[in-house]
Amino acid sequence: MDISLSKREIELARLGRDFFEQVLAPLEILTDEHGELPKEQRKPLREQIVKWGLAGINHSKEDGGLGLTMLEQVVIEEQLGRATNGLWTCVWRPPVSLRYGTAKQKQEYLVPSNAGDRRGAFAITEPNAGSDNNAVTTSAVLENGRWKLNGEKWFVTSYKASDFIIVHAHVDGDPAKPTLFLVDSNADGVVHLRSPKFMHNYAFDHAELRFDDVMLAEDRMLGEIGQGFELTKRWFVEARLQIACHTLGAATRALDVANEFAGGRVQFGRPIRDFQAIEFMLADMAVDIYAGKSMLYRLAAEMDHGLDQKIIHARASAVKLFCSEMAGRVIDKAVQILGGRGYMRESPVERLYRDIRVDRIWEGTSEIQRVVIAGQIKKRGLDVYAGW
Repeated sequence: MDISLSKREIELARLGRDFFEQVLAPLEILTDEHGELPKEQRKPLREQIVKWGLAGINHSKEDGGLGLTMLEQVVIEEQLGRATNGLWTCVWRPPVSLRYGTAKQKQEYLVPSNAGDRRGAFAITEPNAGSDNNAVTTSAVLENGRWKLNGEKWFVTSYKASDFIIVHAHVDGDPAKPTLFLVDSNADGVVHLRSPKFMHNYAFDHAELRFDDVMLAEDRMLGEIGQGFELTKRWFVEARLQIACHTLGAATRALDVANEFAGGRVQFGRPIRDFQAIEFMLADMAVDIYAGKSMLYRLAAEMDHGLDQKIIHARASAVKLFCSEMAGRVIDKAVQILGGRGYMRESPVERLYRDIRVDRIWEGTSEIQRVVIAGQIKKRGLDVYAGW
């Protein structure tokens, strides 16, 4: 069994690392101090992403993307994940749901999104609907050949950087008819309520929106009536893998910083890495990263070899759960090793500490991942996780 990376995969990982170091890292302090990536920096960064050949890494060449395998995407995303303040998200991944649009929808939304000329946000969560999609109250009613959309959405990530929104709604208010709709951000009736501040500073905002009698052409429905949950689940799978990538990259950077500091920080006449309390922390951090990377790369390779979609969904939950919680453990130890320096905002481990906490919450909480995993064990047996 050959588990070595190909020459191309190694080159793509190097590309991701170079882009982080040369383009994203210089923007970290600025973004943190500003609260988000300043608007005057957004167009130049978008141009750099195109110039470096990183635009549309998750879509086919036929749709204007790069046509990368999942493993090729993962090796890039892991390196981008080293960036603090959510700057990794600037390298756009148009929502995977667009892959299932009509030819017209692809030309209007997906192709220009891959090129960086458009960007979409995903609106699912509501004030009273988080993990329970059936509790969604946003409704879409077909009236005289047009859809009328009403409802409120929270945590719409990157809204201010986007010009369209994919909205998860229930047709006729029926939870049995979850459906996705394409809504241009400037459409009449789209109301931006606010973009609240969060524990982390992030490249873009997380908005709260209201849809007041937003009228949509009939062809703005993405997929079929009742297909919304399935398409959203596919988006969740990709989003969970992306979270696993960036938490792995974040944890690895934290370990790098902590390991270097422990070798240079001298107390009681010797480097602190020589004290067992510190070297055991470094050892635990390294093992955690080793395990997370093994899980993530294995699943990516399995996906490239045609793994069944249901098994992909099952294992994506496990990878997201482990990597997000692993990164929390590793980065917490990094802060401890650096001591007071690790608590200073100029230190990447401090910013990573704030950044990483949300990864146990968004795109499915750790508790929801455990529900998925336990359900898969009941349905398919332990081999879905413990087998090979």
